[in-house]
Amino acid sequence: MAANDADAPDSMYIGHVERGFDPFFHQFPFLFTQMATRALIGLQLTDGSILSAYHHWDGYPEWLGVKLNEKFNTKIKVAELIDGGDMSACDGDNGRPEYYSERGEDTPPTLNVDLNEFLETADCNYGCEYAYHFVDGEWICHQLNYGPDRHMVREIPIPVAA
Repeated sequence: MAANDADAPDSMYIGHVERGFDPFFHQFPFLFTQMATRALIGLQLTDGSILSAYHHWDGYPEWLGVKLNEKFNTKIKVAELIDGGDMSACDGDNGRPEYYSERGEDTPPTLNVDLNEFLETADCNYGCEYAYHFVDGEWICHQLNYGPDRHMVREIPIPVAA
Protein backbone atom coordinates (compact mmCIF):
# COMPACT_ATOMS: atom_id res chain seq x y z
CA MET A 1 0.00 0.00 0.00
CA ALA A 2 1.16 3.54 -0.69
CA ALA A 3 2.76 5.53 2.11
CA ASN A 4 0.19 8.30 1.86
CA ASP A 5 -2.86 9.35 -0.12
CA ALA A 6 -0.92 11.43 -2.63
CA ASP A 7 1.26 8.44 -3.62
CA ALA A 8 -1.63 6.02 -4.11
CA PRO A 9 -2.70 5.31 -7.71
CA ASP A 10 -6.47 5.19 -8.27
CA SER A 11 -6.19 1.63 -9.55
CA MET A 12 -5.44 0.43 -6.02
CA TYR A 13 -8.93 1.51 -4.93
CA ILE A 14 -10.89 -0.32 -7.60
CA GLY A 15 -11.54 -4.00 -7.00
CA HIS A 16 -14.75 -5.74 -8.07
CA VAL A 17 -17.23 -3.02 -9.05
CA GLU A 18 -20.64 -2.73 -10.65
CA ARG A 19 -21.35 -0.15 -13.34
CA GLY A 20 -23.32 3.03 -12.50
CA PHE A 21 -26.86 4.09 -13.33
CA ASP A 22 -29.50 1.39 -13.83
CA PRO A 23 -32.49 2.62 -15.86
CA PHE A 24 -34.70 -0.17 -14.47
CA PHE A 25 -34.87 1.50 -11.05
CA HIS A 26 -35.56 4.90 -12.61
CA GLN A 27 -38.74 3.51 -14.20
CA PHE A 28 -40.11 2.13 -10.94
CA PRO A 29 -39.73 4.74 -8.18
CA PHE A 30 -42.47 3.07 -6.11
CA LEU A 31 -39.93 0.36 -5.25
CA PHE A 32 -38.42 2.77 -2.74
CA THR A 33 -40.38 2.93 0.49
CA GLN A 34 -38.65 5.22 2.94
CA MET A 35 -37.78 3.43 6.17
CA ALA A 36 -34.24 4.71 6.57
CA THR A 37 -32.24 7.80 5.70
CA ARG A 38 -30.37 6.38 2.71
CA ALA A 39 -27.07 7.72 1.43
CA LEU A 40 -24.42 6.98 -1.16
CA ILE A 41 -20.77 7.36 -0.15
CA GLY A 42 -18.22 8.01 -2.89
CA LEU A 43 -14.52 8.51 -3.49
CA GLN A 44 -13.71 10.78 -6.43
CA LEU A 45 -10.77 9.43 -8.41
CA THR A 46 -8.27 11.52 -10.37
CA ASP A 47 -10.11 11.02 -13.68
CA GLY A 48 -13.33 12.40 -12.13
CA SER A 49 -15.02 9.01 -11.79
CA ILE A 50 -16.51 8.13 -8.40
CA LEU A 51 -16.26 4.76 -6.67
CA SER A 52 -19.18 4.35 -4.27
CA ALA A 53 -21.09 2.20 -1.79
CA TYR A 54 -24.65 2.44 -0.48
CA HIS A 55 -25.22 3.30 3.21
CA HIS A 56 -28.64 2.39 4.63
CA TRP A 57 -29.12 3.87 8.13
CA ASP A 58 -28.77 7.43 9.45
CA GLY A 59 -27.49 9.03 6.25
CA TYR A 60 -28.25 12.59 7.40
CA PRO A 61 -25.30 15.00 7.81
CA GLU A 62 -25.63 15.27 11.59
CA TRP A 63 -24.73 11.56 11.91
CA LEU A 64 -23.18 10.13 8.74
CA GLY A 65 -21.50 13.37 7.70
CA VAL A 66 -19.95 13.74 11.15
CA LYS A 67 -18.85 10.05 11.23
CA LEU A 68 -17.25 10.33 7.79
CA ASN A 69 -15.29 13.41 8.90
CA GLU A 70 -14.25 11.79 12.18
CA LYS A 71 -13.35 8.24 11.08
CA PHE A 72 -12.88 8.26 7.30
CA ASN A 73 -10.88 11.40 6.62
CA THR A 74 -8.15 10.23 4.23
CA LYS A 75 -8.35 8.80 0.74
CA ILE A 76 -7.01 5.46 1.97
CA LYS A 77 -9.56 5.21 4.82
CA VAL A 78 -12.39 6.13 2.46
CA ALA A 79 -11.21 3.54 -0.07
CA GLU A 80 -11.08 0.85 2.62
CA LEU A 81 -14.63 1.74 3.72
CA ILE A 82 -16.01 1.62 0.17
CA ASP A 83 -14.09 -1.55 -0.70
CA GLY A 84 -16.47 -3.56 1.49
CA GLY A 85 -19.41 -2.58 -0.73
CA ASP A 86 -22.92 -1.67 0.37
CA MET A 87 -23.52 -1.45 4.10
CA SER A 88 -26.11 -0.99 6.78
CA ALA A 89 -23.87 1.47 8.64
CA CYS A 90 -20.28 2.69 8.45
CA ASP A 91 -19.97 2.66 12.25
CA GLY A 92 -22.17 -0.10 13.61
CA ASP A 93 -22.74 -1.28 17.15
CA ASN A 94 -19.38 -3.05 17.07
CA GLY A 95 -17.57 0.15 16.04
CA ARG A 96 -16.88 -0.98 12.48
CA PRO A 97 -18.80 -1.03 9.18
CA GLU A 98 -21.66 -3.52 8.86
CA TYR A 99 -21.39 -4.74 5.26
CA TYR A 100 -24.11 -6.62 3.41
CA SER A 101 -21.41 -9.03 2.19
CA GLU A 102 -21.01 -10.23 5.78
CA ARG A 103 -24.53 -11.64 5.59
CA GLY A 104 -23.92 -13.29 2.23
CA GLU A 105 -25.08 -10.58 -0.20
CA ASP A 106 -23.00 -9.71 -3.28
CA THR A 107 -23.06 -5.90 -3.26
CA PRO A 108 -19.69 -4.62 -4.49
CA PRO A 109 -18.83 -0.93 -4.92
CA THR A 110 -20.20 0.93 -7.93
CA LEU A 111 -18.08 2.95 -10.36
CA ASN A 112 -19.73 6.06 -11.83
CA VAL A 113 -18.15 8.01 -14.69
CA ASP A 114 -18.64 11.43 -13.07
CA LEU A 115 -20.43 13.39 -10.34
CA ASN A 116 -23.67 13.66 -12.35
CA GLU A 117 -23.90 9.89 -12.79
CA PHE A 118 -23.02 9.39 -9.09
CA LEU A 119 -25.89 11.68 -8.04
CA GLU A 120 -28.25 10.01 -10.53
CA THR A 121 -27.29 6.59 -9.15
CA ALA A 122 -27.91 7.80 -5.58
CA ASP A 123 -31.35 9.10 -6.55
CA CYS A 124 -32.62 6.59 -9.10
CA ASN A 125 -30.90 3.32 -8.10
CA TYR A 126 -31.05 3.68 -4.35
CA GLY A 127 -33.64 6.35 -3.53
CA CYS A 128 -31.09 8.20 -1.40
CA GLU A 129 -31.74 11.43 0.42
CA TYR A 130 -28.04 12.29 0.67
CA ALA A 131 -24.87 11.63 -1.33
CA TYR A 132 -21.37 12.20 0.03
CA HIS A 133 -18.22 12.22 -2.01
CA PHE A 134 -14.64 12.60 -0.84
CA VAL A 135 -12.52 14.82 -3.07
CA ASP A 136 -9.28 16.73 -2.44
CA GLY A 137 -9.17 15.62 1.20
CA GLU A 138 -12.68 16.68 2.20
CA TRP A 139 -16.25 15.39 2.24
CA ILE A 140 -18.94 17.13 0.21
CA CYS A 141 -22.60 16.44 1.01
CA HIS A 142 -25.46 16.72 -1.48
CA GLN A 143 -29.09 16.71 -0.41
CA LEU A 144 -31.25 14.96 -3.00
CA ASN A 145 -34.96 15.16 -3.77
CA TYR A 146 -35.94 18.34 -2.03
CA GLY A 147 -37.94 21.30 -3.24
CA PRO A 148 -41.34 21.56 -4.91
CA ASP A 149 -40.67 19.01 -7.66
CA ARG A 150 -38.65 16.62 -5.42
CA HIS A 151 -35.94 16.35 -8.11
CA MET A 152 -33.56 19.04 -6.97
CA VAL A 153 -30.02 18.60 -5.66
CA ARG A 154 -28.06 21.01 -3.52
CA GLU A 155 -24.77 20.98 -1.71
CA ILE A 156 -25.18 21.36 2.06
CA PRO A 157 -22.70 21.75 4.92
CA ILE A 158 -21.69 18.91 7.21
CA PRO A 159 -21.92 19.93 10.89
CA VAL A 160 -18.83 19.93 13.07
CA ALA A 161 -18.92 17.27 15.80
CA ALA A 162 -19.91 18.55 19.22
